[in-house]
Amino acid sequence: GTVRFCNGPGPECRPRNAGLPARAVSGISHPLPMIFETRLPARPLAGFVARYWYYEGLDVPYERERVFPDGSSHLMVNLGDEPRRVFDRDGGERVADYRRAWVSGVHTRYLVIDARRGSSLLGVQFRPGGLTPFLPVPPGELLDRVVELEELLGLIVRDLRDALIEAPTPGAKFRVLEEFLLRRARRGLPRSPAVAHALERFQRTPHMGTVDAVARGLGMSHKQFIARFRAEVGLTPKRFCRIRRFQRVITSIGRRTAVDWPDLACACGYFDQAHFIGEFREFSGLSPTAYLRQRGEDLNHVPLTVEG
Repeated sequence: GTVRFCNGPGPECRPRNAGLPARAVSGISHPLPMIFETRLPARPLAGFVARYWYYEGLDVPYERERVFPDGSSHLMVNLGDEPRRVFDRDGGERVADYRRAWVSGVHTRYLVIDARRGSSLLGVQFRPGGLTPFLPVPPGELLDRVVELEELLGLIVRDLRDALIEAPTPGAKFRVLEEFLLRRARRGLPRSPAVAHALERFQRTPHMGTVDAVARGLGMSHKQFIARFRAEVGLTPKRFCRIRRFQRVITSIGRRTAVDWPDLACACGYFDQAHFIGEFREFSGLSPTAYLRQRGEDLNHVPLTVEG
């Protein structure tokens, strides 16, 4: 990736969804440029890691944001001094602070997080099911949770953070992080062919009927298939397909200012408008029309006021 010096809004500065993520610069001037960079992983991690990302000098005109579920897990390291926060969805009260590094498991609803100006963060977006080889706990234990990495791996997390802070460039930081992941994967990088096949099918065609078809095609019973998928990905195939179908809606909306909602619902495989709206609210906390009004630079992030 190339370092981006971002002095205003633009798609070239837009990071991907990442749990407690990097965020795009939006609509304000910057006394100092924001730096944002992404990097693709090297083999053999490419089958498990989607991308690394890094930002420095976050500057946005809001304090909190909703982050939508996407079926992925994320690892983040705070390179600044101030903790990052997760808030209650309904009351807006602070739920937890995260200081050094943390893992955000697969989520089945949106998160509300802070957007701390001036912060610096480095992260890994894992592919669905890709977190499994790197942690001593099964992914299901991290479902709908954000957990301090030190609770899972101990004091080596402090060494990792120190090394990342000392690394002089974004590229050097990515190398430190990748070497850490490779060491964590010394027990091997197992990948069930059945689950890999299922994930590919579900991400291409996230419809409920696909679950039964995939199980039959693999020669597995429905129960066996669900158990194996959940063990590697952290949630059931049905829930994963629902999240990916929601993500197909978000991608289809894109930057459009007007949407034919019944047509979109039908195209994405919903039974009717009520089904579509209910699913959209469950994953985003918003109606589709409210999302269209409030969405931010990143389609999976919605800026919030402190009162929002």
